[in-house]
Amino acid sequence: MKLQVNNLEKYFGEKKVLNGVSFEAESGKAFSFLGRNGAGKTTTIRIIMDVFKPNSGEITIDGEKFNPKKCKVGYLPEERGLYSNELVYDQLFYFSRLKGAKRKEAKEDINYWLERFGLMDYRKEKLGTLSKGNQQKVQIIEAILNDPEIFILDEPFSGLDPVNSMELRKVIKEFIKNDKIVIFSSHQMSYVEEFCEKVAIIEEGTIVMDGNLKEIKEREAGGKILLNSSNLDVLTLREKLLDMGMVLEAGLEGDDVILKLRENVDKNQLLQGLLNQNIEISKFSNFEPSLQDIFVSKVGVVR
Repeated sequence: MKLQVNNLEKYFGEKKVLNGVSFEAESGKAFSFLGRNGAGKTTTIRIIMDVFKPNSGEITIDGEKFNPKKCKVGYLPEERGLYSNELVYDQLFYFSRLKGAKRKEAKEDINYWLERFGLMDYRKEKLGTLSKGNQQKVQIIEAILNDPEIFILDEPFSGLDPVNSMELRKVIKEFIKNDKIVIFSSHQMSYVEEFCEKVAIIEEGTIVMDGNLKEIKEREAGGKILLNSSNLDVLTLREKLLDMGMVLEAGLEGDDVILKLRENVDKNQLLQGLLNQNIEISKFSNFEPSLQDIFVSKVGVVR
């Protein structure tokens, strides 16, 4: 399947909050939708879920108009929406039936996920009496019920300890492996880099970057090289590199130097020059910026 968001525009009163937002997400590949708070992520997701109507633009699935009521969608919102005074099992059963499951299917599905997330002992407790992490796990289970074809997660790791974060990571990878559409939004960039092949970054309602994450990193790296020496400290190494006349610029990142060669110099020439000066090389590789670095370069500090 391919879900396409085409040229969405949205106004709240006279304020334009989405300005021609377009991207696509495919089965078997995780897509990450990133942006600062207030950039337009949640508004876009709510339009996908038919909570809001766009002023213009459309959403399609395999070329046909998308109707989330006719497609099995699991949605984990950033703002949690379950009922704190209701029993865990009862409301999971209610939502499973609401999504179309038969009674036996609902019971089996709920029990499987409660067991997997270590919540069987809490199934007859009111949701509000559980810890924040356990409440988050219940919310995740609600989104997973009935084996959705499209799985939309907004800050899914919020409140989870490392053990449960690992379990959720396994679940997300299973959905990807089982050819589901996974749309992932998080400020925790390490998770995005772990799961997602494609990313789109939105800023003030406009997509400022969209594409394959690996290709974006290669492009943003700008042909730079990451270098480290085992017999020189990083400041001395940087000075020697600049003195050699082969380097256009050289910056520092921890104990490494990130450098850009002059146009008429290739990597082999640089490496030979370093060896001629008895500089022992412990690291010599293409520089790859982190998604965090790319995000900040496009929209500013994560907040």
